[in-house]
Formats: sequence, C-alpha cells, structure tokens
Amino acid sequence: MHYKDGPRPRLFAHRGASATAPENTLPAFAAALAAGADRLELDVHLTADEEVIVLHDDDVARTTDGEGPAAKKRFSEVRDLDAGYRFRDPDGAYPFRGRGIRIPTLAELLTALPGVPLNIELKMDEEALVSAVQWVLDRHDARERVLLTAEPGSLMEKIRRRIPGVLTGMSLPESLEFLCNGGNPGYVARGFALQVPTSFSGIPIVTPHFVEVAHTCGLEVHAWVINEEAEMRALLAMGVDGIMTDDPELGARVFGRRAGD
Repeated sequence: MHYKDGPRPRLFAHRGASATAPENTLPAFAAALAAGADRLELDVHLTADEEVIVLHDDDVARTTDGEGPAAKKRFSEVRDLDAGYRFRDPDGAYPFRGRGIRIPTLAELLTALPGVPLNIELKMDEEALVSAVQWVLDRHDARERVLLTAEPGSLMEKIRRRIPGVLTGMSLPESLEFLCNGGNPGYVARGFALQVPTSFSGIPIVTPHFVEVAHTCGLEVHAWVINEEAEMRALLAMGVDGIMTDDPELGARVFGRRAGD
C-alpha cells in the first residue's frame, strides 16, 4: 500500500496502541491494527553499531529495565532490555514485565507488518541515521509506504537529500513558516502534511481557518495526540485529514470503522 492510499480521515496509532500496550513495540503495533488503526506512528534511533531501532527517547530508562543513551549501546545490549518493564495498567500493575517484549528494529517492523503505512519520526540529527533508514527502507522496498518526519530543519534537509522522492512531513521551521506565510502569494509547501498539536502554550493551532489554508496549499493536516472523543469529533468537523491517538480503538469507534474495514 502506498502511504497516500487508504481511508480518509487517516487514523494513526501513536507509538502503536500505547494506551494499552508498551509503546513502540510489536505487540503495541499489532494491537493498534487489530483495534482499527490504518497506519502506525513511530520513532527511530540509531545504536552504537548503527542498527535502526524503534524508540522514542534518547535514553532507554523510561520504557525499559535499563538506563543510558541508546546511541551509546550496541544492539546486542539493547536487545537484552525488557521493553515491557515500565508499562503500568490503570490498576497500577505491570502486566508486560518478563514477557520477552523487546525494542524492535525498523527492519523487524517492516517484515512483521508488510504493506502497513508507517509514519516514522527520525529523532537524531545525524547523517548516519538517515543513511541507515534509507538502507532499511530500500532493502524492504518500503519507500512508498512511509512518511518521514523530523523536527529540526537541518535533519529534514538531510532526509530529502538522501532519500529523494520519499514523502515527508514539515519540520518545525517549515510549520512556523506556514503559520506566517501559508496561503500568501509565492508560498510553496515542501512537505506532504502538517503534523501538529491542536494548541501550543494555550494558543490554538488547528482551527477551521488553519485547515482551510493548509488544504489550499495542498497540505494534509494531522492532529496529535488526541485521546478524547469530544476533541476527535471536533477535529473531524473541522476537516482534518488525520488524527494521532494512543487509543486507536476509541478512534476507530469515532471514525465509524472496525478493524479490517
């Protein structure tokens, strides 16, 4: 499936079904698809021996039984960590500890879920990460089913230079440029989608006008991270093109979808 294919609006599982399973793990991604998500949002880092791993933080401490920067660990060290160790359910229990859940590689995810569109945020502003991601995508013939995102403008430039033709989001500088100049004569959007929070420091970002101008510029609007039904419905009424949520089961219900639809 090409990233642009599939139903609209798009339902993204943020780090998988991260409200009910350990984030950025294969069980969380599988649960998200079973719940009705049509695409997955995830983050990648590079280990010391240049393995692309699916992990949000620089440090492994928040989500595993280890500690320290992932970039300073060899993949064999990362592989030994329990990626379900820190997940706590609403009752305060740790149901995923000791169940063999590991930090996956990007290659493993592409193999385990063939054809599933992926929204991948690169978290390290390094040429080595971009090159490694490019190699993995090409090895799995996966360029067409991904959208690559990055917050720093310099990292986004590396991505576009190294992986020409791949769909990209908008970096933070590009998003700010859109807020200032979107819709003005001569403005040209460089990415496929604006992926933004609904507000920042109490200032609304996603509004009907914002969505209208984005569409005029040929941009999709994907709002994150939305876990309340009322907010989801309000955003859909504005015409957003996608919603990122930790609770894809809720999202599928609001969207009127079932898994497999």
